[in-house]
Amino acid sequence: MQRNDINTHILDHLVHLSPPTTLSEVTRQFEELGFRVIPGGVHAGGLTENALVILSDGVYVELISFTHPITHYPPNTPERHLRESHPWASKRPGWIDYAFLGTGSTERGKGVSERINERAKIDGAGQLYDKEVEGGRTRDDGQVLKWLISAPVSSLRNTAGLPFFCGDVTPRGLRVPFDPISNTHHPSTAKGIAYLKIVTTPSSFSRTKRHITLITGTKPKAEGEGEATWLVMSNPIQEENRNLEPRLMVKVAGEGEERSYLENRGITDDEDGGGGAAIYEVGFRVTRGSKAGVEMSPHARISWIVEERLIL
Repeated sequence: MQRNDINTHILDHLVHLSPPTTLSEVTRQFEELGFRVIPGGVHAGGLTENALVILSDGVYVELISFTHPITHYPPNTPERHLRESHPWASKRPGWIDYAFLGTGSTERGKGVSERINERAKIDGAGQLYDKEVEGGRTRDDGQVLKWLISAPVSSLRNTAGLPFFCGDVTPRGLRVPFDPISNTHHPSTAKGIAYLKIVTTPSSFSRTKRHITLITGTKPKAEGEGEATWLVMSNPIQEENRNLEPRLMVKVAGEGEERSYLENRGITDDEDGGGGAAIYEVGFRVTRGSKAGVEMSPHARISWIVEERLIL
């Protein structure tokens, strides 16, 4: 693989966090929303566990929860330190992160962090991503999964609205079990991701737009004052979904609910906050006559988008 062949804009999955020990509860809630939820497993280290909503465009939703609250771990112990220092330890429930598909390689010229940092160096943006680190989990059936994670540098990790990358070492089909195909069939008729909407503070929009352009290696397909939209790719499981391109939408938070959403997460432009961005809403493609409007998960906004209405 030549370095220019590395694709850094394939949407892999979205992460939805629920309070500690509530994975079974949020599983039921997503099933009531019209999703088929399948078991995931416990991540390496035992701090988190997950369940999966797999869509036929190849993207999946990871429902994740900490296995125990912080107070479960005795103070001043290595276990307590690991729990407190987890990247998502201080996140509020809801949409907390999203991942693009990595290469699963650290070989020179094949890693996504190397490729993105090369673009950033040319642009004068500085280092954007740390080197790949190992990750994994054990499924309920005992199957051990392994992958490599490429994450933004610490200063950009929690409030910048940037993706991490997950690159499979073991086959992706083990991590994303789309066999049997019924795993991707949902009562809501959800087929895939229509869009991922990220809202920013006014001071952060230009920086976020610049960074996402460098990360994806593509310019926005559409843009206006305080908003930009990129077309990204998915990993379609069925040929009929091959042309379904999710939208990655970034916009300055409007007055009212969007701004309050950021403020509730401690993301502000005032003297106590340095600005930032957060995932505000996820749109799911559905067939006409099934779902419509906006629902809550209850921790996050979900929008049902009839395919004919999705116009860039």
